[in-house]
Amino acid sequence: MIFDIISIILIFLSWIFIFFGVLGIYRFKNIYARLLTSSNIDTVAFITIIFALIFKVGINTLSIRLIIILVFMLLTGPVSNHIIARSAYLNGIPSKPDKERL
Repeated sequence: MIFDIISIILIFLSWIFIFFGVLGIYRFKNIYARLLTSSNIDTVAFITIIFALIFKVGINTLSIRLIIILVFMLLTGPVSNHIIARSAYLNGIPSKPDKERL
């Protein structure tokens, strides 16, 4: 019973993280700041969702699988965002937006 309540609280908390992350993405005009915001929110929301699922199912083989997925995403998420930012930099996307485009 208490684990179900903790799970619901963590899911609600992940929604709050995602909501403020989307607001942050629209707030920033710089492509690199948007990438940073999206990668942080993606990671934090994913961690809270995985922990909510672990609390929901309890300690069994499914929770071990969820932990393996969590480790995999923590290793690959920042790398993929770094590759996207490096690709933008190498293709000449400026760090500051043009005044005319705003």
